[in-house]
Amino acid sequence: MASLRKPGIREPTSKFHQTPSQSAQQQPIFPMAFVLSLLMALVLVSYGPGGSLGCDLAQNHMLVGRKNLRLLGQMRRISPRFCLQDRKYFAFPQEMVEGGQLQEAQAISVLHEMLQQSFNLFHTERTSAAWDTTLLEQLRTGLHQQLDDLDACLEQVTGKEDSALGRTGPTLAVKRYFQGIHVYLQEKEYSDCTWEILRVEMMKALSSSISLQERLRKMGGDLNSP
Repeated sequence: MASLRKPGIREPTSKFHQTPSQSAQQQPIFPMAFVLSLLMALVLVSYGPGGSLGCDLAQNHMLVGRKNLRLLGQMRRISPRFCLQDRKYFAFPQEMVEGGQLQEAQAISVLHEMLQQSFNLFHTERTSAAWDTTLLEQLRTGLHQQLDDLDACLEQVTGKEDSALGRTGPTLAVKRYFQGIHVYLQEKEYSDCTWEILRVEMMKALSSSISLQERLRKMGGDLNSP
């Protein structure tokens, strides 16, 4: 007659066999770790520090933009009152930049164009003689840092580096705006007043770019939100 197992006494198990209680305790470990990792990855991809579903602008990017604006304010050498005769309307496309009609990819393209053109402008001939070189170099470094952020961002959003967005309305309007500034500098032969007029104009342009960056960050790519 086969022997009966007494209640409460477990028979020995082999080295490679787990009891039901051991399986119940150990089986959830790996699935739970996997689930947590997956959820964390989804959170980081879909709702990163920038809150954007397509492009993640770090908080440091915003801080650098504000620092650049402060540097421009510190670079003033003469009062704009002495340069009234040299004032010029450059037709900055503010409505296109801040009007709220840009989709995310368009906004990134416009921002990139504004920062690239600004960076080029502050490397123009005679800029080192026009302003304090320490402040100028800090401004150049800040613009370069923002461009590095947006280079990867633009490629991520558009899927390719050389995007057709650079030839569309808003971005093209920004290019033409900066072309007008370069022509103005040449016509005025890079006088002290032209640099001051330029400084004031660029404060307005970079201020608008910061507003657009903030909308990108806060609205998570939905730039049409009020």
